[in-house]
Order: sequence, then C-alpha cells, then structure tokens
Amino acid sequence: MNRFTAALFLLFAILSLITLSTAASATSFCKCTCFANSTLIQLDGRPKSAPGQRNGDGSPNPTKGHGTCIDCNKKFCMDYNLPICKGAAEEDVAATCFQRDSAKDEAVVFIFIFATVGLLAYASVRPYAEKWLQNMRERRSYEPVSTNAAEES
Repeated sequence: MNRFTAALFLLFAILSLITLSTAASATSFCKCTCFANSTLIQLDGRPKSAPGQRNGDGSPNPTKGHGTCIDCNKKFCMDYNLPICKGAAEEDVAATCFQRDSAKDEAVVFIFIFATVGLLAYASVRPYAEKWLQNMRERRSYEPVSTNAAEES
C-alpha cells in the first residue's frame, strides 16, 4: 500500500468516525395548517411542561419544550397562537407531524459525494502524475560514467 492510498484510507476512517460521533436523531416538525396557510414548528423531543410545573426538588421548571409528535394535534396548533390561525375554529385547523433526515444520513450522503468526486479527480490526474513520477525517477537515477570513456579521450 503506497502513502497516498494509506492517507486516503486514514481520511475516510476519520470522516466515518466523525459521522458516527455527530449522528443525531431525526428532527421532528409539527405542520399546522389553518385555512389555506401552513407553518412549521420544530419539536425538540422534550415533553411539553405546563406553566407552574415543578421539578422533583420543588423548584419551578422553566423548560417549556415544544413537545413530541404525540403533542402535535389541533389543540397544540391552536394553543401556539399562530397569526395564521387567528379566528380559526377547530375544524379549520389541521396538524401533521413529520421527521426530516438525521445528521447521520446527511453526513453519509456528503461523504459519498466527496469520495466519488475524489476518485474521479484521482482517475483524471493519474496518467499525468505517473508520467511526472517517471520523469522524476529518471532524473534521480545514477548512471556511472565508464572509466574506459575517460581514458580514451
């Protein structure tokens, strides 16, 4: 294995480890549709806390998460006080929960694209690089001068 191949392998291994370490779960969104208008609300996965809810030690719980997909319903959209839902009745509201790709999925796609472009670039440069390396080897090769040639002149 030459140095270039080893370096490429090492780079791929490092990128793979980065992918695994930064992998996050998919992001959930609640799509609230009132009349003909829609808006997306990012859900953070924490259960929605009621105002005045207290922690186990009795202190107030300031966390007001946007909930999970279970919380994404018509009441959630109505309670969010969206400007597009002003004056809407419950039958005018629709709620849909969906997830986007995780960071891990995105990283896999980017690594695939990067590897493909890298291999194509390597394939296009390889013939020129081989000629250049061959010329460099020829320059470095030592050809001894024969002693007979020096005596003849």
